[in-house]
Amino acid sequence: MTDEPHRTAVLAGPERAVARPPRARLHYVDNLRIALTALVVLHHTAVTYGNIPAWYYTEPARDGSGLLLDVFVMFNQAFFMGFFFMIAGYFTPASYDRKGTRPFVRDRLKRLGIPLLAFLLLLRPLTGFGGYAAMRDSFAERGASLPYWIYYLLSWDAGPLWFVEVLLVFVALYALVRHRAARRPPALGTAAGHEPARPPRPLRPRAVVGFTAGLALATYLWRFLVPDGSYVPFLGLPTPSYLPQYASFFVIGVLAHRHGWPGALSRRAGRVGFAVAAAATLAYLPVVLTAQQGALDGHGTWQSLVSAAWLSTFAVGVVIGLTVLFRERLNRQGPAAAFLSRHAFAVYVLHAPVLVGLGYAFRWLHAPAAAKFALVGALALPLCWAVAYAVRSLPRADRVL
Repeated sequence: MTDEPHRTAVLAGPERAVARPPRARLHYVDNLRIALTALVVLHHTAVTYGNIPAWYYTEPARDGSGLLLDVFVMFNQAFFMGFFFMIAGYFTPASYDRKGTRPFVRDRLKRLGIPLLAFLLLLRPLTGFGGYAAMRDSFAERGASLPYWIYYLLSWDAGPLWFVEVLLVFVALYALVRHRAARRPPALGTAAGHEPARPPRPLRPRAVVGFTAGLALATYLWRFLVPDGSYVPFLGLPTPSYLPQYASFFVIGVLAHRHGWPGALSRRAGRVGFAVAAAATLAYLPVVLTAQQGALDGHGTWQSLVSAAWLSTFAVGVVIGLTVLFRERLNRQGPAAAFLSRHAFAVYVLHAPVLVGLGYAFRWLHAPAAAKFALVGALALPLCWAVAYAVRSLPRADRVL
């Protein structure tokens, strides 16, 4: 989510300066980022009006349409944040190659750390004020007071910026691995500090199947310790049970850059990806409909193994399908798409207070959950991009957003 335009650069620090030819901008990846960012906004709008109370402002559904919003959230959660990590991993090697270890780490701290701090110190107090008001009133009924600073510390988390928080860890580990590797004697024909350039090669089906099976097993075992629905206080990780997917997709993104996998995927692979995701979902439905409460979440149940298998299969299939679809059909940008792409990361950082504000603004409206979702979502998308444009227009803000 924080990639830069591809350009020739000179490495600073201990690595040797190596000129690299400029690479054409991948418009379909930019368009994927637009679509995924819009999904984030709609995802949190659905949480606002569904039956999953995991947002700063919620109106629990009072009709059956809330279930549709929950299903929408479930399918989104299965793949879209992993896809974000994959895209981030894809652009990480080129950024490291241009800069070298220290400039790369400084740049990531600036581009990821500053937005994270801005959310924690400026946006989060605005976004979470409704929760403070409710807790303060509860304390007052018992004759006690609750200063805001105590509530702020006790409820500390990164909100939707948990993604940035985790991504900082991933890129720091990547820089450490690359830096240690650079200390070894370079292979013949390889520039010091750089990964060897390799010709694009197709992604073999058995490798995809093997990765999917391995991810399913890792997710199943991980959920012995961290069942689905777990929450990590202070760090604010809302979906720690998905960490195997996030970490592995980031690594796959790095490898995809080295091996040219996105460009080597065939159109047939895209169709197969969507078909497999759909078939896995149909096979999973009977288990979902008959499982007892909590059986799908982990703890070593056979239903949790099926859940992990569906999650991994669906995520891999949809990611492959969307990559091919956007590469073949949406690999161009006009002024409007370029504007949306340029402001996508700012939308991710800023969308929470916008959604909470709209939630309070339409609190008076009594309507089915799906209708309020449609109304608020339709208003939130253009408003989020407008706010992002306004904030990025501030001096130097576009350097980190």
